[in-house]
Amino acid sequence: MKKISLLLVAILIASCTNEPKDYVTLSGKITDKSSDSVVVRTRTFSKTIAVNEDGTFSDTLKIEAGVFNFYDGNESTNIFLKNGFDLNITLDTKEFDESISFSGTGAESNTFLAKKAIVSEKLLDQDFDRFNKEELNATLDNTQTELTTFINNNKVGVDTMVVNSSLTEVEGMVKSYRDYFGKTIDLRAKFYGKPSPSFDDYMNIDGSKTSLSDLKGKFVYVDVWATWCGPCKAEIPSLKKVEEAYHGKNIAFVSMSIDDDRSHGGSWEKAEENWRAMVADKELKGIQIFAPKGWQSEFVTGFEIRGIPRFILIGPDGNIIDASAPRPSSESLIKLFDEHSI
Repeated sequence: MKKISLLLVAILIASCTNEPKDYVTLSGKITDKSSDSVVVRTRTFSKTIAVNEDGTFSDTLKIEAGVFNFYDGNESTNIFLKNGFDLNITLDTKEFDESISFSGTGAESNTFLAKKAIVSEKLLDQDFDRFNKEELNATLDNTQTELTTFINNNKVGVDTMVVNSSLTEVEGMVKSYRDYFGKTIDLRAKFYGKPSPSFDDYMNIDGSKTSLSDLKGKFVYVDVWATWCGPCKAEIPSLKKVEEAYHGKNIAFVSMSIDDDRSHGGSWEKAEENWRAMVADKELKGIQIFAPKGWQSEFVTGFEIRGIPRFILIGPDGNIIDASAPRPSSESLIKLFDEHSI
């Protein structure tokens, strides 16, 4: 009887030991770390994990199963986490996506996500800025087919949630690209060759007034931006390089701030103050002007601008060449300049 009792105790202990963990153990090592911490987050969850001097990190997380963003500085990737995982991540920041690897419980699903990200990046490395509708649709149809095929051919051993979310993500991504670039194509066609909406006597950073008519005879590349706009600020380094490369050529670079009272606590004075401060802090070049009515300024409404940054190229005759020109960070911009012998 005593032996049976001891056996039952042993079985109970073993069953308790084998109960699935209600948390994730996440650890790893980062070579050439970009920051002192990594962040794991979704829209409803965020956890910052300290990274040691040698690049190692480790923590436990209680989460709802799903795909999370994993950030190291400015770089990020998607990872799949589920309570019970004991996942180890290694990566080199110099080749973030290409070097990331996973081991431990949950590695299969995360390796799948990493490979899918590389395939997706290659397929989407296209000159969408210069496509017509037919080229856009053909390219996106092919992208959807290839990504769907990749997912279905590599789903063995991958969590069903990851497979299903990947298929849904492909559909949503392709639709988003089709909608965004389709509208851009339509916008270009609508405005091409027509006289540009004007800006008249907009305040310049140096205290003078600048009008579009002052620049007639030159190509004009307009950057419509605001101090609070992250993607706008991300283009600043590239814009400065392009301006420097084309210095002395027949083109004027105009940066038009649409900072307004609504985005600065109800104060136009604060909007202007913040604009001036950022122009000085970032040492912005070119012609820096302040749109007097923000989003409601005539130039902005004339070009139907509803999102920023927006870049516009106007010809020496004052007619529109591209109402939604490539960003400074895009190689397409230099191709566009070359097409017009700038």
